[in-house]
Amino acid sequence: MALTNPLSFQLYSARNFPPLKDQLKIIADAGFDTVEPYGAFYVDVPAASQLFKDFGLKARSGHFGIDTLESELDRNLDIADALGIETIVVPFLVPAARPSDTAGWKAFGERLARIGEKVREAGRGFAWHNHDFEFIALPDGSFPIEHILTDGVRWEADVAWVVRAKADPKAWIARYGSVMPLVHVKDIAPAGENTNEDGWADVGTGVVDWATIWPLCVKAGAEIMVAEHDNPSDLKRFATVSAEAMRKLANA
Repeated sequence: MALTNPLSFQLYSARNFPPLKDQLKIIADAGFDTVEPYGAFYVDVPAASQLFKDFGLKARSGHFGIDTLESELDRNLDIADALGIETIVVPFLVPAARPSDTAGWKAFGERLARIGEKVREAGRGFAWHNHDFEFIALPDGSFPIEHILTDGVRWEADVAWVVRAKADPKAWIARYGSVMPLVHVKDIAPAGENTNEDGWADVGTGVVDWATIWPLCVKAGAEIMVAEHDNPSDLKRFATVSAEAMRKLANA
């Protein structure tokens, strides 16, 4: 598959800037045509669907919690259908629920695989979105991500979190790029900067080597590139600067 959406936006990045209508206007005005919703947009699905249509936005992927997928899969598949979501992504595992050994992570991978099988049977893609903990070695030298990306579970690669884990994203992309349809495009501020934004940065203004990593992702088969910032202080600035940087990367 080829890169089909170089300008997608993870809506969690805008959560601190209500109302939703104003968020989506800023995002659309910046030039994004695709968005990645999360739980807040599943409370009133018809309203969210209408807002996306009003601003010419598509929701090709969406984040869904693992517990709700297990307990209410049909409802979440209905949400995906209503919003046009093609790929369901599990975004996180709270610290208290994270296994501490290889056996635990293998069991978690099997848990994901069971959900993924049902999601794929319903005609949707299924993926895991990483943070840093998946790239911290376990006592036997293996990594949680190796036990997660099995049995049809695909990867939404958050490159900046890989960097924060002090791992080499290029090596992991070389290994798992064939199952990486989605990439979170996020940047890290130089050490000591942007402390009010948890050390994150607008795309293209930080230390992540996107000039090298972007084409590697595309070559590996990434289809959608999703801008994200975990705690921006200015939504319009983040959306505008990041969209421009991503356009340049896509056209390089």
